[in-house]
Amino acid sequence: MTQTLRERLEQPSRFLVGSELVSVRGSMTQQSAIKARGFANDLVACDDIDWISITDNAGGNPQLAPTALGKPILYAGKEVVIHLTCKDLNRNAIESEAWLLHSEGFHNILAMTGDYPNTRGGGTAKPVFDIDSVALVAKLAEMNGGLALNERKAERLDKTNFTIGAVTTNYKLHEGEVIPQYRKLQKKIASGAQFIINQVGFDARKAHELRVFMDAHAMGHVPLIGNVYVLNPRVAQIFHDGRVPGVVVSDALLAQCRQHAKDADAGRQFFHELAAKQIAVFRGLGYRGVYLGGLHNFAATRRILDIEKTFAPDDWKQFALEISFSRPAEYFFYAPDAATGLIKPNERARPVEKASRHTGVMYRISRLTHDVMFTAGTPLSRWGAKVCAESADPMQGPRALRVLEHASKSALFACKDCGDCSLPEIAFLCPESQCAKNQRNGPCGGTHDGRCEVEGFGDCIWLRAYERLKHDGREGTLLAHPPTVQNQALRGTSSWANHWLGRDHAASPHALPPDSK
Repeated sequence: MTQTLRERLEQPSRFLVGSELVSVRGSMTQQSAIKARGFANDLVACDDIDWISITDNAGGNPQLAPTALGKPILYAGKEVVIHLTCKDLNRNAIESEAWLLHSEGFHNILAMTGDYPNTRGGGTAKPVFDIDSVALVAKLAEMNGGLALNERKAERLDKTNFTIGAVTTNYKLHEGEVIPQYRKLQKKIASGAQFIINQVGFDARKAHELRVFMDAHAMGHVPLIGNVYVLNPRVAQIFHDGRVPGVVVSDALLAQCRQHAKDADAGRQFFHELAAKQIAVFRGLGYRGVYLGGLHNFAATRRILDIEKTFAPDDWKQFALEISFSRPAEYFFYAPDAATGLIKPNERARPVEKASRHTGVMYRISRLTHDVMFTAGTPLSRWGAKVCAESADPMQGPRALRVLEHASKSALFACKDCGDCSLPEIAFLCPESQCAKNQRNGPCGGTHDGRCEVEGFGDCIWLRAYERLKHDGREGTLLAHPPTVQNQALRGTSSWANHWLGRDHAASPHALPPDSK
């Protein structure tokens, strides 16, 4: 009997290989779909490929649903991982899609927030982002435990058996990008993620750091899969120009790609060897396997796997020195080891000065106001709960207080009146007005040099939040709040009243501990 992906992940002696199959635009009769099916058939027949992952509207583009390509693969006996994202579906539709996947035999899901919709003819689609990847992981884990049909949880639906994957990245430039990504990774695993795939990157030191960080922060038991994207000159330029959110090709790597583009084979051998060397590095660093992307034909896949098999067991150490394409002033959590090109697991990188560019008077006033008015047990908090509970409309509270709330929060935070406020959890930055994806459980992976992937949104609010907290010496509290699932029923009501009376998400008791390391 064929082993499931979960069973294979639980066997540390086997180094796994997964391959990405990018969905296409159009029906299964399109020439592009026929080509993708042919590639899939070759992957199915290859014993070295443990699973095939199928994308969900990659790059924010409309494409054929992944189950259409996945069914023939599943029926042929190969493990399939379906990508499930939050950009196009609200939480109800996501749950519905998950039930469909379970019913049709798809039990491996890669849970992601997803790329912002791409602009096409007719304009840009309205993004959903009702929940994020943390909430999606938690929902799938809840389904695995049997969803409760009522608040008393006496009656439950049948349990699903999803193997839940998630994605992380530390290929970021600033400290305020890297640390929030690590904290969000902790949140994903605490919420139920069972395996992790790292983002596309080309730096062995960062790959080593991720492995060490997980081991040092009680995440070492979770299988970690290395992402190997096979470059070509055109794609290298696209990545370098920041046209794919969250993926970086440094100046030094781009220069090599351009040089090898002049080779007789347009660099094909160089790019295949680079991918094979990355596989060897991930194997040497103790990753559970690799995830191959950027390939569209089996001949290239076979070539890369065959090259990797020719390497001696310790060759990866030399490759780690070669695959060192970080950027100038890039942040690392651990100190570098110049002899190996990796990091020193027991030595933190030299501290940088406390950030101050995103702190200011309004942040301090906001924090003081929150401590006085909204901390449980303070006189003003008790008074607020009393007057709101006794008001004519407890959902809005006294009219004068509601007017004050709306006017002050609109002026200071560009408040969207969601009624379920996350300001205190993001250092008094509004995720509705200042984050393109309304991320309430940490940053998405799409920042580029600290900037949001969506034009017009400026620096990522999670980078800004981290820098505010670090300035106060409180950066370890970032994302210590319970996973947030915004209650849309509260929209247009008083967030002050909702907080005082325990109606908002802050009433949830499940939180991560502060990070003291």
